[in-house]
Amino acid sequence: MRDRLLAAERVKAVDWRGDALHLIDQRALPAQEVWQAFVDAPGVAGAIRSGLVLGASAVAICAAYAVVLAARLHRATGADWRHGLDEDLRMLAALRPATANLSWALERMRERLGRVRADEDPLPALEAEALAIHQSDREANLTMAQLGVELIRRHQGNLQTVLTHANAGALASGGFGTALGVVRGAFHEGMLERVYVGETRPALQGSRLAAWELSREGVPLTVTADSAAAHLMKSKGITWVIVGAERIAANGDIAAPIGTYQLAVGAMHHGVRFMVVATSAAIDMALESGDDIPLLERDARQLLDVAGTRIGADVEAFNPIHDVTPADLIDVIVTEKGIVERPDAAKLAQLMCRRRLH
Repeated sequence: MRDRLLAAERVKAVDWRGDALHLIDQRALPAQEVWQAFVDAPGVAGAIRSGLVLGASAVAICAAYAVVLAARLHRATGADWRHGLDEDLRMLAALRPATANLSWALERMRERLGRVRADEDPLPALEAEALAIHQSDREANLTMAQLGVELIRRHQGNLQTVLTHANAGALASGGFGTALGVVRGAFHEGMLERVYVGETRPALQGSRLAAWELSREGVPLTVTADSAAAHLMKSKGITWVIVGAERIAANGDIAAPIGTYQLAVGAMHHGVRFMVVATSAAIDMALESGDDIPLLERDARQLLDVAGTRIGADVEAFNPIHDVTPADLIDVIVTEKGIVERPDAAKLAQLMCRRRLH
């Protein structure tokens, strides 16, 4: 399966070319494939804030490369380069408080910087660390795809009908995706009858991004309204809901794109198995439960502006980016370290003690 995934690779979001970080503008998809180059940390931060780049792993990888760009700029412009770099690190860390991968990647960059001698050029070491973070995510994607497909085969060997949400694919990662990596793997193993892709309002990461990715690979798919999910589970023989996660608390609660929680509730009611696919970097053992995960809201204009016209001056909006799905609604969490069925604090603690499988 690994070779088939590699041979079918058609999409990537992040391209490091040594002098600049090149990112595909996900806001322009699927109409246009527009690449932009960034040469400093504030530029990368702006790309993340604006939604040019989306996805926990992709954001973390971009932040790691942004540290390289920041170090290069501060080294060239001033003697007190470490102070300037510290400021950029703090700025990057504040971008996505719900995204554990981001803090994990920045901590790796800080640790690598801490091992650089005072008389040593830090750029080669920082660039090597950022490249390692990128490559490790790619390898993790392949491992998780293998584990997820094996899990599906073990529980239900017949053709699968899958529902997914948002975009946890190549655009959201350094490789093939988390949830969509498993979907791709199932397709290439001849196990997938169809994947239903929730549109994922209001940013439409499902219909704009996930569907675009999968269609380029020939995966049989149907885009559906988010509000049709429960009806799909009842009427279309959905066997799995497969989603990604931004952060996983120590007890197995997950923060994921808004709408994930209601999918888990619907799956429980209809007897549909619910799979979360995320790298172990998304697991934050310092957070006791999902109640401790910080959640942000998007701009109210996404909901209140219709064709450039405001709905009403006195109308308010509630537009959260993520919601929290309790662990007791999750059948399995798949990581590159292994699989956790019916997750809880003890099982996740045991998982985090393991070595990576690849």
